[in-house]
Amino acid sequence: MRKLDLTPFDMSKKPIREKRIIMPLAWALSYPTVWKRKLKINKVNMEGLKPPYILLCTHHAFLDFKVTTAATFPTRLNFIVAIDGFLFGETLLRSVGAICKRKFTNDTKLYKHIKYVLDDLKGVVAIYPEARYSIVGTNANLPDSLGKLVKNLGYPVVVLNMHGNYLSQPQWNLKMKSNHKLTADMTQIISLDDINLVSVAEMNARIKEAFLYDEYKYQKDHKIQIKYPKRMEGIEAVLYQCPSCLKAHSMSTSLNIITCESCGKSYEQDEYGKLRALVGDTEFEHIPDWYEFERLQVRKEIENQSYYFEDDVYVESLPNAKGFHKLGKMKLIHDMNGFRLTGLIDNKPFELIKEPLSMYGLHIEYNYKGKGDCIDLSTTDNTYYIYPINQKQVVTKLHFAVEELYALKKKLI
Repeated sequence: MRKLDLTPFDMSKKPIREKRIIMPLAWALSYPTVWKRKLKINKVNMEGLKPPYILLCTHHAFLDFKVTTAATFPTRLNFIVAIDGFLFGETLLRSVGAICKRKFTNDTKLYKHIKYVLDDLKGVVAIYPEARYSIVGTNANLPDSLGKLVKNLGYPVVVLNMHGNYLSQPQWNLKMKSNHKLTADMTQIISLDDINLVSVAEMNARIKEAFLYDEYKYQKDHKIQIKYPKRMEGIEAVLYQCPSCLKAHSMSTSLNIITCESCGKSYEQDEYGKLRALVGDTEFEHIPDWYEFERLQVRKEIENQSYYFEDDVYVESLPNAKGFHKLGKMKLIHDMNGFRLTGLIDNKPFELIKEPLSMYGLHIEYNYKGKGDCIDLSTTDNTYYIYPINQKQVVTKLHFAVEELYALKKKLI
């Protein structure tokens, strides 16, 4: 059997401008979809703006890349792409200007690559700072370092806030398809004149305000009807705790109904995204409210120092874009001290520790490549995909815990 190449991905290689010969292909892959969906771009304060500039994009679904391509036509872009995105083909991704990033790691090389694109290539860098698809159609936490990054780079900042993409295909139900209309707000929030006048704190405030979105509110406000019959299937991985009996990890779904297997209470989602209890009170009509209720329960565990997770896990690593390396069974602990992954690699002891302040967020996947729910933890040279074996519906809670631990520890500094 051919031995897998475990050489780390070359993060030092400079990016290039998207090759002109490939641009028509990118447009051909994007435009039929956005035309069919009647995409409308609302441009604000964009008059006269030309590259180079920084484009910060919200992140909902794979459809985002097509919307971004259409919104910036005919400008060539350099996208920041996660390491697993390069599995499509490193040569192809590099030729379209992609820049590799391992999620939730400090990466000085990435800063240099972005600066090179702006300073030398005079291009546009498209960044998805949420670093994952939206879990429940609402915006994720952004790093405080983002304001400092754009301040130091010294170029205009544009935010592309997309609407409708998540509703088309949420990451917990990739089979769902809806062809409703799409919109996107493309706004220059920091001009060249602002760079020296606006503080880092104000830059962060502007970015966070521009990134606010709620896809279920958007659905309600725009009367978007989603008739797909199985539109709730898979959301039990997100809405994992019953708001009635408070039992966690015992939810199931069928068609447009979610049910607690412990107390039997069921909730139905109508074609406009609204929830209704089939019997008794409806604790949450709005899905993001249920999601935030779960966050609050995790926060309580962390505040009273009772939070603890432990499970056997199956682990694969992705050192480069040539394929996953199967590492086998290990043990994962997540507690007040952060993550601790332990096991054997090639019969040698292995340990990976990620302290709370090293991660402001966690990348999670639902049924990733058909293998089950997973989280990934990265070093500068490798990314570990970690699948809990015994505990189910747990990755969303782990994501909450990472964010809440980070917020708590930061307050104590």
